[in-house]
Amino acid sequence: MNESLLRSLTPNVLGILVRRGADFAAAEDAVQDALIEAVRVWPADPPRDAKGWLVTVAWRKFLDATRADTARRRREDLVEEEPAPGPAPAADDTLQLYFLCAHPSLTPSSAVALTLRAVGGLTTRQIAQAYLVPEATMAQRISRAKRTVSDVRFDQPGDVATVLRVLYLVFNEGYSGDVDLAAEAIRLTRQLAAVIDHPEVAGLLALMLLHHARRAARTAPDGSLVPLADQDRGRWDTTMIAEGVEILQAALARDRLGEFQAQAAIAALHADAPTAEETDWVQIVEWYDELAGLTDNPVVRLNRAVAVGEADGPRAGLAALAALDDSLPRHTAVAAYLHERDGDLTTAARLYAEAAQKAPNLAERNHLTRQAARLNTRRPR
Repeated sequence: MNESLLRSLTPNVLGILVRRGADFAAAEDAVQDALIEAVRVWPADPPRDAKGWLVTVAWRKFLDATRADTARRRREDLVEEEPAPGPAPAADDTLQLYFLCAHPSLTPSSAVALTLRAVGGLTTRQIAQAYLVPEATMAQRISRAKRTVSDVRFDQPGDVATVLRVLYLVFNEGYSGDVDLAAEAIRLTRQLAAVIDHPEVAGLLALMLLHHARRAARTAPDGSLVPLADQDRGRWDTTMIAEGVEILQAALARDRLGEFQAQAAIAALHADAPTAEETDWVQIVEWYDELAGLTDNPVVRLNRAVAVGEADGPRAGLAALAALDDSLPRHTAVAAYLHERDGDLTTAARLYAEAAQKAPNLAERNHLTRQAARLNTRRPR
C-alpha cells in the first residue's frame, strides 16, 4: 500500500467533492471512508487510475451519507451526477482548500488545526505536538471546527496569515521525517508567493528553502540524526541556499518584519557560516530577540537560550534556560547540551538519558541515548 500516494491524492479528491456540491465536513468524511476502502481493497486489486477510483468511491460514500440523513434529502438529486469511472480532472485545488479551511467563522488556531487534519494529512497527535497541547484537547478543537463549518458556504476564504501558519507546520512535520510533506509545503508556498506580494509569504518561502537545503546532511547513512554543528556542509544545496537568501533580502528590504522573515534570517546566518565554529552567534541572538518580540512562542525562547550559550558561554545559556518552563519539549535536551558545554558531564549524561525518554520520535530518542552513552564512557570511574 502506497501511503504517500494516498496522502498526495487526498487534497485533490476533497476539492473535487467540494466543487460538486458537498459541504466540507461531509466531503472530508467521505474521503476518509474512501481511503479506508482503498487500504482494504488495493493490496489485492490495485486500480489502474488511483485518483479516479478515489473520486468515484468518495462520491458514492458522500451520496450514501446524504441519503441516510433526512435533513439533507434535498440533495438526493445529486445521485444522477455521480462521476463515471475514469481519469479525474488534473486541476490542483490544494492551495484553494487551504484558504477555504481558514474560514472567517473559525478562530485562527481552529482553522489551522482543521486544515492540517483535513488537507495537510497530519494526524491529530502530530497537530497536538505542534501546538504543545494534549491529543484529546486537539481532537476536541478539530471536532468543534468541523461542527462550526458543517453548514456554512465556503465562499469566504480565510486570511493569508492563517494559511502561512498551516504551510509552516506542514513543512515542519515533513522536515522532521516525511520529505514529501516538506516538498509539498514548498510547492504550495511558491504558488502563494506567485499570486500574493507579501513580505511574510516571501519570508516563509525563504525559510523553507534554507532549511530544506540542509536535508541531505541531516541524517547519516544508517538513518541516525546528525546535529547541525556536525553536518557535512559540502552536502548542503548551495543553489537552494542562494535562492533563499535572495528572496529573504528582497523581503527584508521592504521593512515590514514578520516572524517568518526573522526565522529565515537566523537560518541564513547558519547557512552563511563556512564552519560551525564561524557561526555568527551574536547576530543570531539579536535575531532571536527580534523574533521573541514578534511572537510569544516559548520554543523561540528555548532556541534563544541555546544561541546565548554559544554567544556568551554555557552558563549564560543555562541562566536564560532557567527562566523557561522545564516542561517545554526538548527543554531537557537543551539543558543537557549546555551542561556538557560547561564541563558537567555527570549532569549532562543524566539529562540526555531523561531527554531520550521524552523524545517525540525514534530517531531523536536514539540520538539522545547515544549522547548519554558517549558521556558515560568519558566520565571518570
